[in-house]
Amino acid sequence: MVDTGFRLLALAAGVTVLAVLALILWATTKEALPALRSSGWHFLTSNKWVPNDPDGPGPRHAEFGALAFVYGTAVISLIAVLIAVPVSIGIALFTTELAPRRVRRALVNVVDLLAAIPSVVYGLWGIAVLAPNIVGFYGGLHDAFARVPVLGRIFGPEPLGRSFMTAGIILAVMITPIITSITRDVFATVPRSEKDAALALGATRWEMINTAVFPHSFGGMVGAVMLGLGRAMGETIAVALVIGSSTQIVANLFHSGDAMPAVIANQFGESSGDFRAALIGLGVALFLLTIVVNVAARWIVARAEIRLKGVA
Repeated sequence: MVDTGFRLLALAAGVTVLAVLALILWATTKEALPALRSSGWHFLTSNKWVPNDPDGPGPRHAEFGALAFVYGTAVISLIAVLIAVPVSIGIALFTTELAPRRVRRALVNVVDLLAAIPSVVYGLWGIAVLAPNIVGFYGGLHDAFARVPVLGRIFGPEPLGRSFMTAGIILAVMITPIITSITRDVFATVPRSEKDAALALGATRWEMINTAVFPHSFGGMVGAVMLGLGRAMGETIAVALVIGSSTQIVANLFHSGDAMPAVIANQFGESSGDFRAALIGLGVALFLLTIVVNVAARWIVARAEIRLKGVA
């Protein structure tokens, strides 16, 4: 009787979560329909975002193309993950495998404290301290890679403090505590017997980590990265302060741009009508993009676990 009640309670909780997500998607899509109908597929394929065009013929004509914001969201999230993941895994390995007890406790407390800092504080630090002082470093990177075919465009000329790269760095600092905390807990679940067995067979500490810790923790590590990526994709205030608010698609990471959450935060207060619907449509697009990323991550984890078990 107790087991049946618990099973029904757990089922109700799961269904409730799905129902809430479905209601959010339905309500936001309903509010965004006027803009989505008027723009069609151009909403996702065009980068022209003109809420009011005074130069248009007759009455003011509005155009809503979110491609530049989708691009900006993807770029800064990718930068954040590329920076944060190696650092987070390194900190997690140090605290679980190498650090003395006192150092481990202090480091864990510091990481947890970083996770509790409000995002607006990171944004203010980024715009007041990081953005003005990092332009010289950007210029040095451009000088170093200017003659390299691809990197010369990525690390382009005329760097700006408020840019894709600065926003990505701020997001990396913000998601590092999240990824670190989850990865550390996952590493702590690795059976001691598996690690001792690898060491007993003559493996070095790195070989033990590579053959015992990483395979056992792969699913949890991917989950931690996806949680950090979701935080990076949805971050609003910090990104709005440091990305520069410019509607453009450029390969140069040192130029300004914009992201979907930042556009919604900056423009929602002055919006109405189709403009308001278009901003809600950005939220729907971000919601769907997050779902796609998480489904892809689950597929990757499933395939990797099958290969690790030697089934495929």
